[in-house]
Amino acid sequence: MVIGDSKPLEEILEMIEGRDKVLVLGCRGCVTVCNVGGEKEVGVLASALRIARKKAGQPPDIEEMTIERQCDPEYIEELAEVAKGYDAIVSIACGVGPQYVSERYPKVPVFPGVNTTFIGGALEHGVWAERCQSCGNCIVHHFGGLCPIARCAKSLMNGPCGGSAGGKCEISQDVDCIWHLIYERMEQMGRLSELDRVWPVKSWNNARDGGPRTRIREDLKT
Repeated sequence: MVIGDSKPLEEILEMIEGRDKVLVLGCRGCVTVCNVGGEKEVGVLASALRIARKKAGQPPDIEEMTIERQCDPEYIEELAEVAKGYDAIVSIACGVGPQYVSERYPKVPVFPGVNTTFIGGALEHGVWAERCQSCGNCIVHHFGGLCPIARCAKSLMNGPCGGSAGGKCEISQDVDCIWHLIYERMEQMGRLSELDRVWPVKSWNNARDGGPRTRIREDLKT
């Protein structure tokens, strides 16, 4: 799941300064699950913007809309007639949303209301943790199902650094050393000998470092 954080209200107000009629656009995808961009959050942000602008003597004309996904052209088409009536759109989807909306409706300024942070999962209600860096070549099966790339502060592939102590990472006592956890997991499974393998320097060709990526599934194309 893509995890994001809401931008500060002051920053969003500055973005839409001078734009009289504004649409707050939500997404029912990942940002709904992590409670930053769904229908409820659209309502909260829109209300906060109206109050703030009214206090500042500015037009409080802020409207709301939430679509199924902002990362899918099919659903963005729902804005075809709607977008024409606004001076600005505040997208509270992940970083894909404002880009897709901007590309489809280039005459309407689109502003991001969310800071996209990482790909992760829920630990408990209201708590999410990074688990993947979308490096393009998943190898977690070699490490007991744990990812040393995303979960090691240095993305080390051949064991912990010298800063690991007591099962904790040197960057914080609140961060587990993933290599400590990998060792424990592999020991439990009787697979410690597999950690003798020496991994070469990682190739990042399949990750973002190789440039923007595109995936084509010929079997799904119409």
